[in-house]
Amino acid sequence: MDVVLTFQLEVIVMEVKGLKSLAPNRIVYCTMEVEGGEKLQTDQAEASKPMWDTQGDFSTYYSLPTVKVKLYTENLGMLALEDKELGKVVLRPTPLSNKAPEWHKMTVPKNAADQDLRIKIACRMDKPLNMKHCGYLYALGKGVWKKWKKRYFILVQVSQYTFAMCSYKEKKSEPTEMMQLDGYTVDYIEQASDLEGGRFFFNAVKEGDSVLYACDDENESHLWVMATYRATGQAHKPTPPLTPAAKNSTISKIQGDADRARKHGMEEYISSDPCKFDHHSMFRHLQTLTLDFRLNDPYCSLGWFSPGQVFVLDEYCARYGVRGCYRHLVYLSDLLDRTERGLMIDPTLIHYSFAFCASHVHGNRPDGVGTVTHEEKEKFQEIKERLRVLLENQITNFRYCFPFGRPEGALKATLSLLERVLMKDIATPVPPEETRGVIKKCLENAALVNYTQLSNEAKIDEDMGQDGQEIVPSRRLEELIHLAELCVDLLQQNEDHYAEAFAWFSDLLVEHAEIFWSLFAVDMDQVLAEQPPDTWDAFPLFQILNDYLRSDDNLKNGRFHQHLQGTFAPLVVRYVDLMESSIAQSIHKGFEKERWELKGNGCGTSEDLFWKLDALQAFIRDLHWPNAEFGCHLEQRLKLMACDMIESCIQRTDSSYQQWIKKGVTFISTDYIIPTEMCAMINVILDAKNQSLKLCAVDGVDVHQYHTKIDELIDKALTGMTQGLTSKLMSVLESTLSKLSRYDEGSLIGSLLSFTQNVSGSGRELGQAYVNFTRNCMDQIRTKVTDDLWIINFFELWYTLQMQSLCSWLSERLDHSLHPYQCTCLVHIVRKLYSDFELQGVMEDKLMSKAYSTVSSRMTTEEATCSLTIGSRGGDEDGDVGEDETDRRPKVTMREAVGEDGANFVSKLTNASSSVVGKVGNVVGKGLGGLTSKLGGGSWF
Repeated sequence: MDVVLTFQLEVIVMEVKGLKSLAPNRIVYCTMEVEGGEKLQTDQAEASKPMWDTQGDFSTYYSLPTVKVKLYTENLGMLALEDKELGKVVLRPTPLSNKAPEWHKMTVPKNAADQDLRIKIACRMDKPLNMKHCGYLYALGKGVWKKWKKRYFILVQVSQYTFAMCSYKEKKSEPTEMMQLDGYTVDYIEQASDLEGGRFFFNAVKEGDSVLYACDDENESHLWVMATYRATGQAHKPTPPLTPAAKNSTISKIQGDADRARKHGMEEYISSDPCKFDHHSMFRHLQTLTLDFRLNDPYCSLGWFSPGQVFVLDEYCARYGVRGCYRHLVYLSDLLDRTERGLMIDPTLIHYSFAFCASHVHGNRPDGVGTVTHEEKEKFQEIKERLRVLLENQITNFRYCFPFGRPEGALKATLSLLERVLMKDIATPVPPEETRGVIKKCLENAALVNYTQLSNEAKIDEDMGQDGQEIVPSRRLEELIHLAELCVDLLQQNEDHYAEAFAWFSDLLVEHAEIFWSLFAVDMDQVLAEQPPDTWDAFPLFQILNDYLRSDDNLKNGRFHQHLQGTFAPLVVRYVDLMESSIAQSIHKGFEKERWELKGNGCGTSEDLFWKLDALQAFIRDLHWPNAEFGCHLEQRLKLMACDMIESCIQRTDSSYQQWIKKGVTFISTDYIIPTEMCAMINVILDAKNQSLKLCAVDGVDVHQYHTKIDELIDKALTGMTQGLTSKLMSVLESTLSKLSRYDEGSLIGSLLSFTQNVSGSGRELGQAYVNFTRNCMDQIRTKVTDDLWIINFFELWYTLQMQSLCSWLSERLDHSLHPYQCTCLVHIVRKLYSDFELQGVMEDKLMSKAYSTVSSRMTTEEATCSLTIGSRGGDEDGDVGEDETDRRPKVTMREAVGEDGANFVSKLTNASSSVVGKVGNVVGKGLGGLTSKLGGGSWF
């Protein structure tokens, strides 16, 4: 026999007194340890206030554990590995120990400065549930505890009806010796004079064995005797021995008992002849009162008598000859009376009692001996009919007679008992069809009972509200949905708690559920018929019912499930039709009024479109339509609808985009910035590409080829948008290059512009203007367009086209060197384009293209050439035109003084213009061979 005890200990260290030698700010703490367990530590406290409220929880198998509590202070030594121990205390608690906080003197080292340390500890040891009593006893027996000495005992409940007396030693989790109490009787005895130790004695006696116990406290001995008495289950209750004073009053006590008996009329019964009484009727009355007393017990008895009551009733029957068959017939009749009044009686008890009566009546006793009277046989038939009606009623109301399947196994025992009651005799089994027929009828009635109860709770049958007004259809629909939830919960409870009991009749339980749902279908059809047309509040009802039915293999595609699909299929089709029409109208009206403002991943109309399509598909998907064919039809229709709607969205967006492109055909200045509206249109197409896979494909697979069609259309639209945008941006570059073409070598206007270079600029301004244009456009695209991949691809294309255009423009001028204005402008543009597009994430292999290499090489050469040309030209002008220095000064003065003296601005500008005119006249006269005289004038200016 395995005896396992687990003790829970709570140790609370509260306070220490006597710390005088430590500095007030020194840190102290305590450790707690149960032998064989873990070690815990309290919080840290200062020596001036060593108080804690730290609780340590321990678990141990030792019945006599040792608890060690130690006090430490921090060791301030640099090389110290451990803190200094100031003192310790060892406790040996038991479940009966005082649980209040107590002061304990601590054991301190000999050389410690504080020798009077005291610690306040609360130690509580909880008693396990299977331990009934414990303490120290003297014991002596024949087979166990053969030596008379003091031991620590624990009375342990090993199982429901088995108890054992065990002795333990310290540091041991297993009992050293033990004795099972089955069959023993405990009682007080006189003090043994030949044994030393113990004042109050009692013993446990069994046939052929006796164990003697003693303790030093009278109250403790009473506790031990009562605990052992409850464990043995003996009929005789031990009474304490009389004291000498009580012995002297024995005569008076006997006299008092006689007086009391005479007073209450018991003397007549005591002196009467037992044979003259009707003991059967008296026993019936006694057993009825005993049963009532037992059912009023605070602990649930379910009709079972206690061992003591059984002993009394057995003794009465044996002494006065009450027939066993009559006894159990009366007992069974009393149990049926209580059950009919609504009291819970264990079906197993009724089963046993009925089996005993049936064996008597049918002459099938196990011992082969048994008689029955006509009265008992008639009584048995009456009880059998009552029992059959009761069992059928319990099965019909199984949810209320056995709530949540409790008591466990009771419903299964009831079904078994019904089969036993239906038997004609104890040996002939009842035909299975008859049993099934009775249970089927009960479950059919149970469906009506359960649904009526639920509908009353949901108030589904009420036509008028509390205020006397008729309930509106929407309110009735809400009540119907609530009722559906209650029905689903009820049937799930049936499956969880009652399916095991009906395992042999599972098909009948399924039929019970179908009948239950058919009753619900009547109310459902009535409520749905009252709803106005084209209202969709009933779909949650379908989802609740369908989710439950499709998860139940027995009810899936059953009668009610088919009825449910037939009821809601037209509603689903109508809903999809209206949603398709609504979405189409929203697209038409939305794009007519669309202002192409950024919203989400596109514009307002596209966001609304994609949300509606996704919501519609999610709604139909969440219906989990059970019919695969109809479900596939709905899915294909929704995918086709999404394809058509997205196609319309793309076409309208592309049309608007082309109109915006045409609006800005003539505006090719570097001040041009890509409109936000065009970015919004690009976002719409890109978002359509992302949404099309989810809306047009089935789980990522293009089953109906709708996604392929939309993808091709999107790619075509994106390609057109990209080409239109790049053409627009490249037109600005072409405009810039056309301005630079005026400086080409050999052109008349180039020669004229070259002499105004110092006034109009060096070419850097034009290059910076184009660079600012590209930066503004890149920032606009980066901030407004949502697809990073498209942005990178567009930047790569734009960069490539720009380099190719520059390369082509330079290739046309291979035979001529560039003007310094052209060179300065292009060098600035090329350098900034490379760095700016690199910052935007364009890969190096795209940046270092062949066109870029050609342009970069050419510009390096041209830059060097321009530097040499400007240097040599500056030397010639210094030698040929001596008065140019004087002419240039006003120009420089103008640039420096524009911001300093606004009043002289006009005069300085006149000086600069005169200098430029003079210079142009000199150069034209020399460089062009007297072009001014040939044209018939002395000067152009």
